[in-house]
Amino acid sequence: MSKLSNALSRPLGAQISHMLKDRGVDVIFGIPGVHNQEMYRGIEEAGIRHVLARHEQGAGFMADGYARAAGKPGVAYVITGPGLCNIMTPMGQAYSDSVPMLVISSCLDEVSARKGQLHQMKDQRAAAETVCDWSEEAGSAEAAYTMIDRAFAEFQNTRPRPKHIQVPIGLLEGLAAPVARNPSAMSRQSVDDSIVQGIATRLRHARNPLFFLGGGVAKGSCDGVASAMQVIGAASMVSTAGRGLIDPADPLTFGACLARPSSAEVAAKADLIVVVGCELAEVDLWRDDLGHRAEVIRVDLDPSVGAADPKTSLFVQSDGADFVLDLADQFDEPLSTEWKVDAIAAWRARWRAEVIAERPNIAPVIEALQTAVPHDTMIYSDMTQLAYAAVELWDMDLPKKWHHPSGFGTLGYATPAAIGGAIARPNQPTMAIIGDYGFHYTMAELGVAVELQLSLPIILWDNGKLGEIEDSMTAAQIAPNAVIAHNPDFCKLAEAFGALTAAPQNLSELEPAVRSAFNADGPTLIYITPEILA
Repeated sequence: MSKLSNALSRPLGAQISHMLKDRGVDVIFGIPGVHNQEMYRGIEEAGIRHVLARHEQGAGFMADGYARAAGKPGVAYVITGPGLCNIMTPMGQAYSDSVPMLVISSCLDEVSARKGQLHQMKDQRAAAETVCDWSEEAGSAEAAYTMIDRAFAEFQNTRPRPKHIQVPIGLLEGLAAPVARNPSAMSRQSVDDSIVQGIATRLRHARNPLFFLGGGVAKGSCDGVASAMQVIGAASMVSTAGRGLIDPADPLTFGACLARPSSAEVAAKADLIVVVGCELAEVDLWRDDLGHRAEVIRVDLDPSVGAADPKTSLFVQSDGADFVLDLADQFDEPLSTEWKVDAIAAWRARWRAEVIAERPNIAPVIEALQTAVPHDTMIYSDMTQLAYAAVELWDMDLPKKWHHPSGFGTLGYATPAAIGGAIARPNQPTMAIIGDYGFHYTMAELGVAVELQLSLPIILWDNGKLGEIEDSMTAAQIAPNAVIAHNPDFCKLAEAFGALTAAPQNLSELEPAVRSAFNADGPTLIYITPEILA
């Protein structure tokens, strides 16, 4: 009897694709190889779209960008050994930014007694575990099904972080029965009403309560959070990942100002701090601590966050958005606090002036881009000075619309992540912002955007160097070296891929170039340099 003669049984590789489709997966990113080809047997049969990346790093960033845009896990298929190693950087980025990503790889059947095999690693599973929530090997079809369901259940109900499942090649090739279970169901426990009531009481007794809202609030359904904060009536700040959670026109918001050193002075004025869905990590603050003296209430899905601050007097394990909405129900009228609206506005103006003074040749470019970009655009930025200024100057009035690789801080993120985002949101505007050096990392993925005819503006900021590193070296009294690399003619390079290009010479040319790119039948590389202000 042939492998495919039994209608119920298929090779496990095919069954996995059918299971993923049943769990809501409609796109898989990856690159096939001889070691994982069995995983590709069932993709088309299951009705799943496959996006062929040019490098596994690109596949991982696409899965990350897709997950952030779609609000559901991004899935990638990779081969044994180098394929898994290549996607580990995106896995690290997804781990630090709490992005749900499922990486499924093949693995060798035996690595202890046999050496010198193709793609062999000493311990592939352990290597992957260093950059993800967990990494496990399936010893049977049922084990593979169990771990896939475990991953999806945890994506939904705990802090969403990448998972890795590896399946031996022989097991992928062998016949397996279809999944004989319904999708796993887990429900988050709601916060006890008495706890929420107690927090509301503490807020009413505070003179200067201050909320810090982070990306964890935006991970799920965060509709109504901005209105709920107005009902509560406390002052607030947001992290880079939390931009858009609070309307920037709200007179009680300090904005996305955590990275400003003097925001510590504001934190010190608070007599009660509520931190929701935000780690207040180094990449949020860029200083050793928040600068606060008050007691802290921490709200997060991750219980380990509660131990991060010795001033934490209460930790609540909860979805951030759910908590804010429940808390707002405790208030018939907004809090009466001692925060002054004009003082908050003055702080915001001061911080904006600081950013502009630090990066005077970038602020006008950001303002021009803001004018040209549609309101509901989803933006993916890279580690580049243009983005560093933009995440402080570009006010967002919608959450989950700007994605920056803050945590792991990898170069090359923006282009493939924006491709994943554009796939998740067809016919909706998506844009990438990337620097010249970062573009080198994943430029090959431009071919995917061309292949899929994605209307994707890619803003390439070319200052001819690793500008931020040069500035850091200079500040540390190190003679700048190894910060300049020879760049190609980026426009000709993009055109060789089949992309459209634009090289605006001034700001008045930038705006129509960006608008045109959103309506093009394919990606457009928009090449700009600091001379655009000349």
